[in-house]
Amino acid sequence: MTNDLASLSGRSVLVTGHTGFKGSWLALWLHQLGARVSGYALDPVGKPNHFDAADIGSLLVDDIRADIRDADRMAAALDHAAPEIIFHLAAQPIVRASLLEPRHTFDVNVMGTASLLDAVRSADRPCVVVVITSDKCYRNDGQVWGFRESDPLGGHDPYSASKAGTELVVEAYRSSYFPLDRIAEHGVRLASARAGNVIGGGDWADDRIVPDAMRALASGADLVVRNPGSTRPWQHVLEPLSGYLALAERLLVSEEPARWADSWNFGPQPVDEATVADLATEIIADWGSGRWISPPGSSSDIEATTLRIAIDKAVSLLGWRPRWHLSETVSRTVAWYQEFYRHPDGSMRQHSVADIEAYGPPTPLTDDG
Repeated sequence: MTNDLASLSGRSVLVTGHTGFKGSWLALWLHQLGARVSGYALDPVGKPNHFDAADIGSLLVDDIRADIRDADRMAAALDHAAPEIIFHLAAQPIVRASLLEPRHTFDVNVMGTASLLDAVRSADRPCVVVVITSDKCYRNDGQVWGFRESDPLGGHDPYSASKAGTELVVEAYRSSYFPLDRIAEHGVRLASARAGNVIGGGDWADDRIVPDAMRALASGADLVVRNPGSTRPWQHVLEPLSGYLALAERLLVSEEPARWADSWNFGPQPVDEATVADLATEIIADWGSGRWISPPGSSSDIEATTLRIAIDKAVSLLGWRPRWHLSETVSRTVAWYQEFYRHPDGSMRQHSVADIEAYGPPTPLTDDG
């Protein structure tokens, strides 16, 4: 087992959803590690976006623009890229959007994942597959303790239910087509990863607190906060990505791949959990001006008030743990946006690379093979 993810260098890696916020950061990091990265996704949503701002497209071996549900295009992409590792991030990622288009959300998140895994099955080629879902995949009945990977799946809204459904698809394919006791025969090592609320430079999606804050502060407007009392497991985007990379390497080179072909939580330390109000206050302090407001009736009763995930499994078995406290996460995030707004026509790649280099190698802190 390597201790610096050097085994990813030179590997063929396919990232679905590479034009999105997390996917573009992951593609950049993989390139920095020396991987040969191909992407499969729809066009970036909106302008600006991190994919374009950091000029990720120029780093890719292939930049395929297609729907994850297109079985023929997906099969052709796998045949052409022959990936040794697949990170599946293509999804409909917005809770409030799922309330407006529930069928679309289920179709993309659940059937899109089935489409990918069926293409992997048909390709009949050994590879590592890490499917990214969400901490919202758990059945949330208001518990205040962190969800563990063994807790029941579920969802009271279409987005959460779609992520639970995605996890069930992963388990069904792993049990039926990629069983752990036959990895030596089929060679497919399939895992899922569940992360908390990620923030970082380059996210301009609607209905997310950081993009909303950056748009408001850059224009001198008040930041409108919908659910100021809600607690979320905030973390910098590089935190879960480091977990995905460490997990993929374990699946790739471990002599016991079945040990890692499972579900994994990646979230912050409990000390870094914060309410939306706390996060908004810290963002404004780092920005240097502005204020946030929460008008009457702005709160939503759809999303859970408290959401925590336990990371004991990743810490004790994978050797992964978060590195940046909330204060550093916010300061680096705000600094990224301020640099962008100072030079909106310039490339942000070097600033993103600087964050990756400051974070350090995405390695487990222990090596228990």
